[in-house]
Amino acid sequence: MTDVGEKKPARVVVADDQTVVREGIVMLLGLLPGVDVVGSAGDGEEAVRLVAELAPDVVLMDLRMPRCDGVEATRRIRAGHPATQVVVLTTYADDESLFPALKAGARGYLTKDAGGDEIVRAVHSVLSGDAGLSPGIQRRLLERLSESEFRRTVSPPEPPDGLTSRETEVLVLIAEGLNNQQIASRLSVSTATVKSHINNLFAKAGLKDRAQAVRYAYGKGLVRPSEGGIT
Repeated sequence: MTDVGEKKPARVVVADDQTVVREGIVMLLGLLPGVDVVGSAGDGEEAVRLVAELAPDVVLMDLRMPRCDGVEATRRIRAGHPATQVVVLTTYADDESLFPALKAGARGYLTKDAGGDEIVRAVHSVLSGDAGLSPGIQRRLLERLSESEFRRTVSPPEPPDGLTSRETEVLVLIAEGLNNQQIASRLSVSTATVKSHINNLFAKAGLKDRAQAVRYAYGKGLVRPSEGGIT
């Protein structure tokens, strides 16, 4: 008979396209208390299907998988099965991986050098309503929030030459040295959208290339010399 204060094991699905890694995670978690692995998936499509079939408490989600990547699978799981939480377990801790996953609804984010106990803690943290983040990921989030707060407290100049606020934002990011893919990740839009904004702002400001765009941004006071290189 289960004691009133005793927690039931968290029912977990593991999603990773590398068979050795996936089986290793399943085997590791099988040796630890507090977790019951109820299924494993080799890609995002299979993960979404297993969630619909098994209704697990948590999915441990790899990001880079065929057919349906971890970000899209996370978005679909959170939209269709909100009772299932997602903890990302990936090799990658860069901004281009971290922030899209969190925006898609992941409540936890660990890298694959995490130990079994850390994975179990993250699983139970997200089930308790907390975030299951590794210390390094927490630091990166705080840095990003600090950067965002700094930008909010600095009143930007009015957009020049009929530029929209978004076109001006793209121009500033160009001046800070970001490429199209990085700008797309920062603004959570597609690279095609970024190219469209660049074409529009180049036409309005009479610019021919990115070098002219950088000089223009500085000349209009949109970027100060001390701000260059912010990433």
